[in-house]
Order: sequence, then structure tokens, then C-alpha cells
Amino acid sequence: MSTPLLICDDSKMARNQVARALPPGWDVDITFATNGKEAVEAIRAGKGEMVFLDLTMPEMDGYEVLEAIQKESLKSVVIVISGDIQPSAHERVTGLGAIDFIRKPVNADKLQDTLRRFGLI
Repeated sequence: MSTPLLICDDSKMARNQVARALPPGWDVDITFATNGKEAVEAIRAGKGEMVFLDLTMPEMDGYEVLEAIQKESLKSVVIVISGDIQPSAHERVTGLGAIDFIRKPVNADKLQDTLRRFGLI
């Protein structure tokens, strides 16, 4: 059975770039969200067991999505993909439950290494 994967970024180009960086043959069912509000709704609907999450978005940012996941005890493995590479951002997202932080623009090898490191592929 395929894993429900959510890619959340307000940039269509970034969403497509992440989708292209996924491991070949990885059995996932991809859903896209353009902001944090859509992401939380998708996760609640079971479409985000695995989430690639941007931080800077309109309506609801990535930090707020992570807070909602924690508050509602939603079952989701989150990897943040963001251009905000400040150490404080990295610490904050891991403190909110993200398993890792990948710098934008996403590199396919880095993404796949991260998935392997956490036993996700």
C-alpha cells in the first residue's frame, strides 16, 4: 500500500522540484498543498503520513502547521524544506517535531539520503 505523501509549499515550482527529487519507484500517493491551512486539512484527512513542509507561506506558516500537528496529535512524519537556514529555525522545527531540515532548493541526493537515514525508504 502506498504511503500518503504531502508536499506543502506556496511555490508551484518548489512543489514540483520536491516531487521530481523523490526516489524512483518510491510507492507514495502525492497530495500538494499551497499553504499551511490546506496542509493541516490534508493531514487530518489522512493524506500526509509523510510531509515535506515549507516554513514561509501565506495563511498559515510551517511553524503553525507543526504546532497544529502536535496539538491535535496527528500522525505525520515531517521533514522541513526551507530557504530559512538559520540555526534558530532548525532548532525550532525539530523542537516542534520535524525529524529533519533540508535546505532549498532541494537536492535529490540529500533528500534521498535523509529518507534512508530515517528508514523511510
